Amino acid sequence: MDAIGVFDSGVGGLTVVAALRRRLPGESILYLGDTARLPYGSKSPETVTRYTRRNIEFLTERGVKAVVVACNTASALALPQLGVQGVPTWGVIEPGARKAAEVSRGRVGVIATEATVRSDAYPRALRAVRPDLAILSKACPLFVPLVEEGWHDDPVTEEVAERYLRPLLDAGIDTLVLGCTHYPLLVNVLERVVGPDVTLVDSAASVAEMVAAGLAESGLTATHPAVHHFCVTDAGESFQRLARTILRDEDVPLEWVEVV
Repeated sequence: MDAIGVFDSGVGGLTVVAALRRRLPGESILYLGDTARLPYGSKSPETVTRYTRRNIEFLTERGVKAVVVACNTASALALPQLGVQGVPTWGVIEPGARKAAEVSRGRVGVIATEATVRSDAYPRALRAVRPDLAILSKACPLFVPLVEEGWHDDPVTEEVAERYLRPLLDAGIDTLVLGCTHYPLLVNVLERVVGPDVTLVDSAASVAEMVAAGLAESGLTATHPAVHHFCVTDAGESFQRLARTILRDEDVPLEWVEVV
């Protein structure tokens, strides 16, 4: 299968799929949403690594030519341990960190799952690019279930965001890294809370640019018409509704799969 494999633990990874489709309209995509085991952000590094290994195996067994780990938690905890062989593989930490370092005036906030914050992956990646940056991180564990519930622009979500982000805003951040692929779905709420002086950084577009460059360098750019396929380990109506919104498609057919 001449496709890019993409996986995440939930619907948020479709923001990366959407960015890839915009940047690489000729590329086929095989998406795996490991929704049955959502969320990854509260699980141990060992569990996240085991899930990530199996998800990558699922994609490579279907013959993908490259893999994008569209989950920040898996990118932070699992990719450094796995050393994926055989196909080019990209995570979302480095592209997002590079973009934030590029636009920041010196004070960067990072919001992510508990596991991603504990990993210190974003601060390490940011300091590797700009050692002068002041970096503040905040775990926001309620954001993922709020997105999955479909409350991505709701007064309750805005109140939660205000409580999470107030310490970062009081500390004077000028840039905010959305360190989970679910978080771009909260952009309306987040923009209202942080105000116009804070730049939001979503790694999806940066990942798409990195994948485009990597495929071209490896001679793997597609030569066939694009065909997209979406697999899930579980899904309800909220997943379907959000998938249609993110992908701007009226119909997003899903294949239920078991990945153990």
